[in-house]
Amino acid sequence: MTSLWAVNQSGSGTLRCPGGKNEERMSTNSYKARNIQMSVMSERTDCVFLSSLGKGDNLHQQVLSAFPLCQMTEEDLTQNPLFCKLLASLSQHVDRTGLTQHLRRDLEKAERELHSQRLSWLREECVDRVLREIVQENRFSSHTAEDRFLSTLEQCLMVSQCVNLVDISEHHSGILGLTAERVKRQMPPEQDIAQMKQRLPSELLQHLKRKAVTILTYYQPQWENESEGLRSVKLSKLPELLDGEQKKAKSLTERNRENATSLQRQTHAYLSELVKCMKVLQCLVLDLRLKAQKDLDRKKIEYFEAKCEIGLQKIRAEMLEVQLDTYTRDKIAAHKKITEKLKAELNTSEMDKQAVESKLASFQIYGRDFEALAEEYSRLRQEIATKSWALKEFST
Repeated sequence: MTSLWAVNQSGSGTLRCPGGKNEERMSTNSYKARNIQMSVMSERTDCVFLSSLGKGDNLHQQVLSAFPLCQMTEEDLTQNPLFCKLLASLSQHVDRTGLTQHLRRDLEKAERELHSQRLSWLREECVDRVLREIVQENRFSSHTAEDRFLSTLEQCLMVSQCVNLVDISEHHSGILGLTAERVKRQMPPEQDIAQMKQRLPSELLQHLKRKAVTILTYYQPQWENESEGLRSVKLSKLPELLDGEQKKAKSLTERNRENATSLQRQTHAYLSELVKCMKVLQCLVLDLRLKAQKDLDRKKIEYFEAKCEIGLQKIRAEMLEVQLDTYTRDKIAAHKKITEKLKAELNTSEMDKQAVESKLASFQIYGRDFEALAEEYSRLRQEIATKSWALKEFST
């Protein structure tokens, strides 16, 4: 049940070279004459082409229209005139996509071959899936075990799938060392395959008819109770109806896309006009306000200055009131006496500080030996004080 397809293309051409010196000389002369003729024709073609080309903006427009995929502007072509002429000459040999006629024919031929191969693969894939659906639907029915047709079909499909997997992995290590020939040995007997092939078209037709009826009843539920003949007539018209619905859906989709594009364009235009109106209104407001803005600003400044001055006066009045409530005459006199006493103590402390600093300066003259004696003296005094405290404690 495997189906393989291949596309083989072959072409042959022969080129004969005559023998003999005279023929070689004639061929050489004819080759030179052909070259001269080709050069003359090319010169004439260039002259005709240069005369047919436009000048200035017309030439630029021709180049831009000939190469729409290139991101160029008229300014680029103006700055590079030689490049512009080169593109203009190339536009006579290539199409809008940049392909020559030969490459375009090859591309179209390859696309046709690819389309035919895809169509062939799609047909085979559809038939394979329909056959698998037949096996899947009848797998759990009561007479499946006794029906040799379904068992043969299922076995053929399974072997076909295994052969495809083996063919895919033949460039790598095989699956469990299997080969396509070894898998094909698991095919049913030839007699069963022949009987299955003889019955297969009718089963396939019935299954496809059931699927078509299912699609028809889903598409139009009211046609489910129709007669068999009327249903067959409507089934024959079902592809046209589905094509019509598909075209209608595509047209509606395209219309919605166009409406969305138009709505977006209108929205953009509306917003741009709205921005322009806002700018005009803003300019009008500024023009009207600038006339009285100077006087208004001056009056505002005077108002805020007066308000600040009043606030400062209030703060000063509050500070004076707080001072009057806090400091009475008796308190002020007491503060003055305290201040005088503190100043006198401060002066006395500064005088003592100066006397001590002068003594320290005189002590520093004696050097480090005197420092050692002073430390020893302070240590002895501390020990004397400690022992006097201890005798006092013992005596009490």
